[in-house]
This record gives sequence, C-alpha cells and structure tokens, in this order.
Amino acid sequence: MSNSYACVTGADRGLGYTLTAQLLRRHFTVFAGRYMNDWDQLDGLAAQYPKQLIPLELDVSSDDSVNRFGASIAERTDRLEIVINNAGVAGDLEQSIYNRMNMANMLSMFNVNTLGPLRITAAFAPLLLRGESKLLVNISSEAGQINQTWREGWYGYCMSKAALNIQSNIVHNELKSKGGRVLVIHPGWMRTYMSGKLSEEGNLSAEEAAAHIVETMFRYRDAKEIPAHPAFLDYKGDEMRW
Repeated sequence: MSNSYACVTGADRGLGYTLTAQLLRRHFTVFAGRYMNDWDQLDGLAAQYPKQLIPLELDVSSDDSVNRFGASIAERTDRLEIVINNAGVAGDLEQSIYNRMNMANMLSMFNVNTLGPLRITAAFAPLLLRGESKLLVNISSEAGQINQTWREGWYGYCMSKAALNIQSNIVHNELKSKGGRVLVIHPGWMRTYMSGKLSEEGNLSAEEAAAHIVETMFRYRDAKEIPAHPAFLDYKGDEMRW
C-alpha cells in the first residue's frame, strides 16, 4: 500500500470510477465505495492495482452502511488525505408544479445527494484531520445555483444540490480552524449514468472531467492559505457563482 489514502463514494462507474482510477495512477491507496455489486468495472481495476484499490460496499443513504464502511476503513488506516463525496442520483427530472409531484422521490434524492455527503463527512472527519492534505471534495452541480438557475422543473435534484452547497460552507467553517478545507466542484455536462443508463448527451466524457477535476483538486490542496470560504469551481478550476 502507498502512504497516501483517499476515499471515493459512488465509485462503481462514471465519474466516481474515473476519479478512483486517476488517484490510483497518482499512487494513492483508494477506498472505493461500491453500491452496485453486479457492476464489475471495479473488479478489473482492482486486478490492476491489487495493493492500492480496496472496494467496500457502501450505500450513502444508510446510516448503518456508512458506519460499516467507516469501520472497515478505520481498521486499515488511521488517516485519510482526501475524501471525495461523489455518489449522487438524478431521480425523476420531469416533475413540475403542473403535474402531481412525487415527494418520496425527492426525499430519496435529498437522502443521497445531501445527507449522504454529510454522513460520509461526519464519519471520516477524524481520519481526514489526521491526514496531511485534509481535503474534502464535494461533487455538486451548477443546478444547485440559486441566483442563476434557468431550469423549469428538476426540483429534487436542484434543491438537493443547493443544500449540499450550503452544507459545504458550514463544513468548511468547522474544518478550517483545524487545517482542513472544502472544495465544491461542478463536473461539467458529462455523458454519464446519473439517470440509471449511460446518457449520450453531454460534451465531456467522465474520463475528461475526472482528469480536470483531479488537477484542480491538487492545485487547491497545495495552495498555502486556507480560504475563508470553500472554493466553488467548475471542472476546469474556474470560479462559479452559487
């Protein structure tokens, strides 16, 4: 195993998988949150990096699952350099005030997209603060912007990401006095699996987005001063208004 440890949620496929691969290439030991046991991409990656990649079952919507995930990691290391909250769902994007809304679907999105990252952050804050980098990365979306939103509908997804953004501010306030920092990234319009199947729309592959995100992460990590507020950036490292 390497001496640098990272955790990535939602690592089965798409952006989470490619972020995991990028960190492995940078010689990190990666604890990869696995939700889809019938999806075997992580198995192939583990064969390439048998000493660096540790896939572990994880459902970020479940307290018990997060606690088991955290306990498994704590058995293997006393520190983490980077925690990436990537797991997310899009749910039903067609809901409108003119149609009957599925509130249960929206609550499910909040449980994954907003409370999921908070569960992970709370579980790993002690390990993160023992690491050298002390970097928490939340994968958000421009859909969580408040003043610049253009959508009609998408209520559950947009609101859950907006809530993740304010969460990131509060967590940064708690971490910064102890040397930690939070980075919030919009990964761009990707061809990914957010709605359950691979979308052919989007101007970025997950591999392209992940490469930019990792470069941005390390630039932010290596900045000498911890900012007063978390950085809200797009995948290229440009600032966004939220």
